[in-house]
Amino acid sequence: MPPRLRPAAVRIRYSAGMVDMPISELEWQALRVSCAVAWRSAVYSLPAAVAVAWVLTRRRFVGRFALDALIHLPLVLPPVLIGYGLLLLFGIHGPIGAWLHTHFDIRLVFTLQGAALASAVMTFPLLVRSIRIALEHVDQGLEEAARTLGAGAIDRFVTITLPLMSPGILAGTITAFVAALGEFGAIITFAGNVPGETQTLPLALYSALQRVDGDPLAARLALLSLSIGIAGLALAELANHSLRRLLGRPRSN
Repeated sequence: MPPRLRPAAVRIRYSAGMVDMPISELEWQALRVSCAVAWRSAVYSLPAAVAVAWVLTRRRFVGRFALDALIHLPLVLPPVLIGYGLLLLFGIHGPIGAWLHTHFDIRLVFTLQGAALASAVMTFPLLVRSIRIALEHVDQGLEEAARTLGAGAIDRFVTITLPLMSPGILAGTITAFVAALGEFGAIITFAGNVPGETQTLPLALYSALQRVDGDPLAARLALLSLSIGIAGLALAELANHSLRRLLGRPRSN
């Protein structure tokens, strides 16, 4: 049976049939799951991303290059490999997954939280890189002046460093959110393709392409994903520019 349709404010014209069709319940469901996965992956990984970016920018230590390479590894590895690695570590019989399940009754594999974890691992390098670039442009002379006036390390970070790097944090968070909306390989490998639970927009698009009559649904899902991606990137650039203007800093090239 075709997916049940519901009234919606957004209507998409399918060019092949030139029929104005409302977004179906299946599409709304995939969109809701995608947003739930994306915001969890972005928000949960933000504190760690800030800490890692600060360490890589402000500290010199043995193994710094190795840590930097490890952080950016998801950008060059197949997403399916990342998902498989998470499955080995966080699966029911994995060393971390078995411990979580035994002591806290937490199961990540084939769950929404597992999909968020997979997305967080894949988008973490983007978040770290954006924050790191912003931190590199913070004038350390301001921090040094605050230190000579008696401000402690935490006080300097909260009152000077953090506000000045906030454009990068905001832009990186939005970019990571949008990138998580499009994640496919790591999610389907670690969290599966469960409708209403882990089936995000890319997975719903993949499922639609497997159906003989799935072309109209696939076209709508593709257009919806494209629209969200473009809007997200535009929002990230706008937020970065607006915060820089608010802080009185020139726009970086």
